[in-house]
Amino acid sequence: MQNIPFERNLIEGILAKNKIKSVGAASIREVKKIIDDIEGATGEKFIRMEMGIPGLPSTQIGLDAQIQALKDGVAAKYPDIYGTKELKHQTALFVKNFINIDVPDDCCVPTVGSMQGGFASFLTLSRMNPAKSKVLFIDPGFPVQKSQCRILGIETEHFDVYDYRGEKLRAKLESYLSKGDFACLLYSSPNNPAWFCFNEEELQIIAEVANKYDVVVIEDLAYFGMDFRKDYSKPGVAPFQPSAANWAKKYILMISGSKAFSYAGERIAVMIISPELYEYESETLQKYFAQKSFGRALIFGSLYALTSGTAHSPQYALAAIFKACNEGIFNFREDLLEYQRKANIMKKAFTDNGFKIVYDKDLDVEVADGFYFTFSYPNMTGVEMLNELVYYGISAISLDITGSSRTEGARACVSLVPNEMLPELNERLKIFNKDHSNK
Repeated sequence: MQNIPFERNLIEGILAKNKIKSVGAASIREVKKIIDDIEGATGEKFIRMEMGIPGLPSTQIGLDAQIQALKDGVAAKYPDIYGTKELKHQTALFVKNFINIDVPDDCCVPTVGSMQGGFASFLTLSRMNPAKSKVLFIDPGFPVQKSQCRILGIETEHFDVYDYRGEKLRAKLESYLSKGDFACLLYSSPNNPAWFCFNEEELQIIAEVANKYDVVVIEDLAYFGMDFRKDYSKPGVAPFQPSAANWAKKYILMISGSKAFSYAGERIAVMIISPELYEYESETLQKYFAQKSFGRALIFGSLYALTSGTAHSPQYALAAIFKACNEGIFNFREDLLEYQRKANIMKKAFTDNGFKIVYDKDLDVEVADGFYFTFSYPNMTGVEMLNELVYYGISAISLDITGSSRTEGARACVSLVPNEMLPELNERLKIFNKDHSNK
């Protein structure tokens, strides 16, 4: 660690080469490229917290099923556009066992990761009713979802929900949805990047206000069951993963294979569409997708035009994982507890060295330890802090790009920091604090 902090001229040269003025203002992928270049130039490993990539081995049950499917020849066959029969069936059982909602198999649709699920949802929902095309983001959130809307030319609005928790959420939602021009709203719970979780009261409020103004609720469950304060991993037994689907009439749930099952590389996820939304019909859908019902417009219109279906063999992997969970053979939570343990150690390293946790409360309790946490340093904006941390071999992303109102903060992902580098994280933060505490 004798090269920490790095020479400023070296870092500035790499930034100039990448045509990036500020690490703190860069996108996630731009930050990754900068850090790759700095590591190559210095031979020094970074504490990499910029990307939300799983840091655990893929679920073996999925790997075995996918390998067998490939051996059985599925790579030579086009997958059905609406998904394999077994994945649809196991998905319906999974949401019954772990969310306690009932949906038909037809309402469960595989996608190429939740990224495609979101894109297809925005594309289809914005053309369901000519008077209702906007998207409301309950932030902070995943920045690329806003980029998808921008690419599609869909107007968006957003607000940071942190100061509108509990019953205060109702009036805030009313102030937007009462305008009557929103097709859908979207949020994640557990939240990316803040890691707070909506409780059942809040989810019921979201559903009630959405029902009142005929707005579709899109619930991004990328971190399914990863609020480790409760155990949501027992099939058919309470507590269940909290979801607005218990009250909403029109909803889309997105469950990804990436985080909960460490299957990110195969880009596999499922959408669960409420029966009322699936069967909803409109002439506008017919105009754009040659299908009158939403479910058919989404599948045979949007998804067909995007990728002609989801890759064949990963569907067998996710079906096998869901089946093992449904039968109580596989407990997906046990391996994931590593993220909780690591977050606890890393957060302490930050707070011991002059930093603060930005989103520190989940209503009236401490925010959970999990996949992400947020941090700040006194008298610095998030962008300024990240611009400085890069010289100490530490990378993260600014909360600015997540729709957060907390411009002093940054998001850290715990997954890719090796256990052997946790002491190094503490030492680098100690040097940073020493160099900046009097500024």
